[in-house]
Amino acid sequence: MKSISVIIPAHNEEKYIKRCIDSIKRAGSVFPGKTEIIVVCNRCTDKTEDIAKQNGAVVVLNEDRCIAKVRNAGISAAAGDIIVTIDADNRMTKGTLREVYVLLKDGRYIGGGAPIRFERYSFPLWCNDLLCRISFGLTGLYSGIFWAEKATFDAIGGFADIKAMEDVATAKLLKKYGKKQGKKYTTLKKNYLINSTRKYDDLGDWLYLKLMIKNAGTLIKAAMGDKSGLDKLLDKMFYDYNG
Repeated sequence: MKSISVIIPAHNEEKYIKRCIDSIKRAGSVFPGKTEIIVVCNRCTDKTEDIAKQNGAVVVLNEDRCIAKVRNAGISAAAGDIIVTIDADNRMTKGTLREVYVLLKDGRYIGGGAPIRFERYSFPLWCNDLLCRISFGLTGLYSGIFWAEKATFDAIGGFADIKAMEDVATAKLLKKYGKKQGKKYTTLKKNYLINSTRKYDDLGDWLYLKLMIKNAGTLIKAAMGDKSGLDKLLDKMFYDYNG
């Protein structure tokens, strides 16, 4: 039986880390192999590290301002044959790890992602959900929860080392590598990611539409190569956000 290491990048996630770990433990209870939980504490100044250790997780310390590097630090420390990643404010459904194992054991799949479902819904969030389903369906680049054998992540060099859209870039790398191996990049069929609405709760359900309008100039400049403004926006919304 294969072993699984679940990687959780975490920046000041004392409010959410335990429920994430608890969801992994529930998933581990129906997966007959060994489950390792690794929390990568990224510039944490709160109780995230203590809570993670109290709940049985291995803790890795990291100071990077790049989510790809944070995830890769966890992968490097992992002892499992299979890698699964999930963000600290999200949760996985109970059958997730078992389904990951079954799909990889099947031999047809290089790895994959997971469908995303919000933990609550409103009209704007239904719109976001629909956009996610359409984009995933058209591209096949499912993300949210990433999963593949550790050897596969090692072969592609881990997560794409960029500050934004690293999930799409990594999905493309896995898909391309899988094609060479005669395998497909896929998604979980029975399980899904329970996506946190913390930012919407804090900043409003139309958050990302407002951000696109308000920062249109920054986004256009980034598309033309000037990413200085985009880096500041990413820091504000992701790397320094503690809502």
